[in-house]
Amino acid sequence: MKLIVGLGNPGAKYAHHRHNIGFMAVDRIAQDHGFGPWKGKHQGSIAEGRFGSDRVVLLKPETYMNNSGQSVQAAMRFYKLEPSDVVVLHDEIDLAPGKVKHKLGGGHAGHNGLRSLHAHIGPDYARVRIGVGHPGRKELVPSYVLHDFAKADDAWLNDVMRGISDGAAWLAAGDPAKFMNAVALRIAPPRSGTGNKPAKPAAAHPRQDPAPVPDPQPDTRSPLQKLMERFR
Repeated sequence: MKLIVGLGNPGAKYAHHRHNIGFMAVDRIAQDHGFGPWKGKHQGSIAEGRFGSDRVVLLKPETYMNNSGQSVQAAMRFYKLEPSDVVVLHDEIDLAPGKVKHKLGGGHAGHNGLRSLHAHIGPDYARVRIGVGHPGRKELVPSYVLHDFAKADDAWLNDVMRGISDGAAWLAAGDPAKFMNAVALRIAPPRSGTGNKPAKPAAAHPRQDPAPVPDPQPDTRSPLQKLMERFR
């Protein structure tokens, strides 16, 4: 069983913030794969479903971002899970918009949601880092992530959500390579072919030039010899 956690802040005013991209991702998974309705449990909202034989619980902590670890810890305790059973989806300012990376363990890089998770369950969980870009200066980061996505972001954001949803079964199966491949097929699909290339025309037979005519040899006969040849 996997606990797939999307990080964000509860409430309508935060719904489209960059900081809520984790919530958006688990909402898309639940919608696309027919998970059960969202229910309030474990200081958050959960939706349950399956990918084949793999049972999955989706969780959106409602403790606000800075206390996300409380909700995740409560859910882990209830379902008797280890950190290795947890996958966390979150915004990542150190990745360009539309980039997605899977990572197992490591530091929290100053992300307050991950900081709380580290404090409550340790660092040994998987995370899906979803790039939202950086505003350019450190002091602008809080207002940047706590702000709605721009309209221009809609195209790549939709591709990323579809890719994560496509690969969710591989997250449940613990196969990050296949998950990343599913995401890549959405955000960077292979270029379409141009159909069958026309066959190259057969090489023409080389033109046969006529054999050169030898130059005539100079006539070295004397006038007397020429006269005698005429009467032979």
